[in-house]
Amino acid sequence: MKQKQQTGFTIIELMIVVALIGIIATIAYPSYQEGIKKSRRADAKGALTGFANAMERRFTVSNNYCDSGGLGGTAVSNCGGSMQDTGSPTIYATSSPVDSRTEVYYELTINDVTVKPAGYTLYAKPVNAQATDKCGTLTLTNTGLRDLKDAQSGVTKEECW
Repeated sequence: MKQKQQTGFTIIELMIVVALIGIIATIAYPSYQEGIKKSRRADAKGALTGFANAMERRFTVSNNYCDSGGLGGTAVSNCGGSMQDTGSPTIYATSSPVDSRTEVYYELTINDVTVKPAGYTLYAKPVNAQATDKCGTLTLTNTGLRDLKDAQSGVTKEECW
């Protein structure tokens, strides 16, 4: 009687494969997470640019940036009585992604409106899963100046913008 030879993998071979997959995963996962954060940051930059365009349309209509915000904002002197000039925008989406059908990753706000000279500073503050982003809050002014606020030490605006 002939014995049938068994074929297959040994437990040692399987353990080596599992160990290699684990090593590859520990290297790839952080890179994947950084890629996700980078794509969310790119969406926030696009939202800030769209927000700046809305502010410029506001200026074209009323010759100032006043009354572009509200919902907890404060009025700027010489802008007019009860106008709300900072805080969440009333002329654009309040978050990024702008469709807000998914989780919000950046809150968009108007943080500074000036009358003379007319100007503004817009903020995209990371929240929820994006709150730990190394770039912190992205800022954009009416002159196109892009900067960071509360970024991790050593992070430059060139890396994030």
